[in-house]
Amino acid sequence: MIEVNRHKLDNGLTLLHHFDDTTQMVAVNVLYNVGSRDEDPEKTGFAHLFEHLMFGGSVNIPDFDEPLQEAGGENNAWTSEDITNYYEVVPKANIETALWLESDRMLSLDFSQKSLDIQKSVVCEEFKQRLLNQPYGDIALLIRPLAYNKHPYSWPTIGKNLKHIEDATLDDVKEFFFKHYAPNNAILAVAGNISFEECKQLVDKWFGPIPYREVKKRELPQESVQNEARFLEVHRNVPMDAITKAYHMCARTDEDYHCCDILSDILSNGRSARLTQRLIMEKRLFSEVNAYISGSIDPGLFYVTGKPAPGVSLEEADEALKQELKELCNELVSEYELKKLVNKFESTDVFSNIYYLNKATNLC
Repeated sequence: MIEVNRHKLDNGLTLLHHFDDTTQMVAVNVLYNVGSRDEDPEKTGFAHLFEHLMFGGSVNIPDFDEPLQEAGGENNAWTSEDITNYYEVVPKANIETALWLESDRMLSLDFSQKSLDIQKSVVCEEFKQRLLNQPYGDIALLIRPLAYNKHPYSWPTIGKNLKHIEDATLDDVKEFFFKHYAPNNAILAVAGNISFEECKQLVDKWFGPIPYREVKKRELPQESVQNEARFLEVHRNVPMDAITKAYHMCARTDEDYHCCDILSDILSNGRSARLTQRLIMEKRLFSEVNAYISGSIDPGLFYVTGKPAPGVSLEEADEALKQELKELCNELVSEYELKKLVNKFESTDVFSNIYYLNKATNLC
């Protein structure tokens, strides 16, 4: 059990704290309640662009990385459809450096044209490298619009069109920042060798003066129930054929979410999983097969993917996947199979909370 202390600042920022005296380090994690689902359909990729812009200099600090490195720290960030997450790890004596840096970029970025041009270039190259210049990289660009007609999950986090990033202006990014990057739209978690009282004092000192901002209530278009299969076949210069199937599933906050998570593990978590045992090892129909869930907050997708073995047609491979899914729907999972996966899930969950950085991230 992780002991968690909570504190709410007057400006709406939520602080979560966990004391861990087994380390001489402290992790600072700031999670903003903004992701690609909050973007304008004609200006996609902005949440991911900000993951980069937030390291390009804030209103009072021209270089984010240099003072952190001098303090013996390290940092990184990541973006999803739903959230954007930033973190630092520093020696406990230098915790104030991390809080100073995070608070200044929450207050405001410097919004220089030079920084914007640099980060746009970086993001555009990442878009090309990840989606356009590697085998199967464009699957996310192809399958999401098939699955979603209305909801903004219809484009990947990095954006649906390279031109959206290329055309981004300073006014565009300023508007996006002040619309979403606010203390009352964020959670700050601190885990490591720092007491709750000292942590509260320092957080109040650095984050307290940041003004509360009006954040518009999220009102996203809800996806209609899909009643028919949608199919797309594309031809690319890739090493082998590939199948990607996506089924609609519940939201992360629904009771059935963890059931879907377990079902995906039954299919493909480990060498003893059904798809691996039956379709790769026994029938030799696939060289690679997988099942996983999107993990999104709003109703997401249950993916089943595979690369047929040489000589196996896409139709034969697809039929084999359908039969495995049909069995999963019509026959109860054995008590042994379920218990094995629950034990693995619990073990993973426990071990994920040993490292202080993971604790800070998980708390957020």
